[in-house]
Amino acid sequence: MRAFYCCLIAWHTLLPSISLSQETEKIKLFYLGGQSNMDGYGRNKELPASLNTEFEDVWIFHGNVVKDDSINGGLGKWTKLKPGHGVGFSSDGKENNYSERFGVELSFAARIKELYPNEKIAIIKYSKGGTSIDSVAARHFGCWEADYRGRTGQNQYDYFLSTIRNAMMYGDIDDDGINDQLIPCGILWMQGESDGDYTEAVALRYFHNLKRLMDLMRAALLVDDLPVVIGKISDSWNDKEDGKVWDYGELVQYAQEKYARTDKSAGIVRTTRYYKYSDPWHYDSEGYIDLGKQFANAIYELNGKRK
Repeated sequence: MRAFYCCLIAWHTLLPSISLSQETEKIKLFYLGGQSNMDGYGRNKELPASLNTEFEDVWIFHGNVVKDDSINGGLGKWTKLKPGHGVGFSSDGKENNYSERFGVELSFAARIKELYPNEKIAIIKYSKGGTSIDSVAARHFGCWEADYRGRTGQNQYDYFLSTIRNAMMYGDIDDDGINDQLIPCGILWMQGESDGDYTEAVALRYFHNLKRLMDLMRAALLVDDLPVVIGKISDSWNDKEDGKVWDYGELVQYAQEKYARTDKSAGIVRTTRYYKYSDPWHYDSEGYIDLGKQFANAIYELNGKRK
């Protein structure tokens, strides 16, 4: 019931973006979520000039990242997209504090603008490193299980809803005097490593947990067949003890493949298996750049099938 109630609240979060004004501009909206490889550990200093810039006609609302049972999760403000939305980014809702890191958002935006050259693009991002979907594997990182109560009842799914609600409060995200209607066009999800590194039982539940979470996120965005693209987790084989980093990673990979094959509005990015790493857990800068491009290609293809 709690998850259903949260989705009902989400209906109201979209209302401020739709006014009675005769002049309304539609903007394509994409949500980026997951754990640390969605946060992004790419280094801004390693960006090519084409991505190390402020983007025209692309805006981002990056929700403030907090642990479960914390306050101020999901605060943010709409700004033009530029580097600095990787790990370490924060916002108090009035000012954004940018980091020296980037994630998939830059190359995703560059590629999606090539695919939709005449469209304005809006990105909502909320992700948190180390988080699982299954509450059993939450540890001190947090989880996305909608019904997980914890100490105060606030978890990563709640902060996702807060981010969506706060982002949708703005009727004119590009401040051009025209009311904006944000049109949800997809969810990009890069997560699963934590669920593949706890117990076999948790990893075996990943398909069910992933499906339920994506269905809830679709409901919150009011599109029941909203395209979802999953980034397939991979392993660096760089653990100091036995090489393998994610003990049950193959089970999560199987669940991700199953989800992409059984949901007609879902896709999966598999190029992650070829990426190099900056540490045992995170891709290098080139990996994040390619991942963003692949996300854009996949979500574009899924939206094409909906027409």
